[in-house]
Amino acid sequence: VQLQASGGGLVQAGGSLRLSCAASGRSFSTYTMAWFRQAPGKEREFVAVYTWHGDTSYQDSAKGRFTISRDNVNKMVYLQMNSLKPEDTAVYYCAAKHRSNRVGTYDYWGQGTLVTVSS
Repeated sequence: VQLQASGGGLVQAGGSLRLSCAASGRSFSTYTMAWFRQAPGKEREFVAVYTWHGDTSYQDSAKGRFTISRDNVNKMVYLQMNSLKPEDTAVYYCAAKHRSNRVGTYDYWGQGTLVTVSS
């Protein structure tokens, strides 16, 4: 699976962005898809996940503001981000792991897309 993230950019606080992640390869529907982010000087952190069986989960700071969705036909996953805050500034990565992977680590990563939120 290869992943290509896009949609980042510069936005003012309170604004919105929609990130996209295009996947290649077969059996996209059998992969759990997630978004992570890494802010300058910080560790990479989980943002949101959409499991292969349809469950979603979010980091606490993203709840109520971000929405993850996926399109299995077109092999896409999205992250709609509303009410953005300066602390959301980071490089955002999409990631994938096959349903057979029960360990928790993600096997495939996109190249990242930069989101900058100005105050």
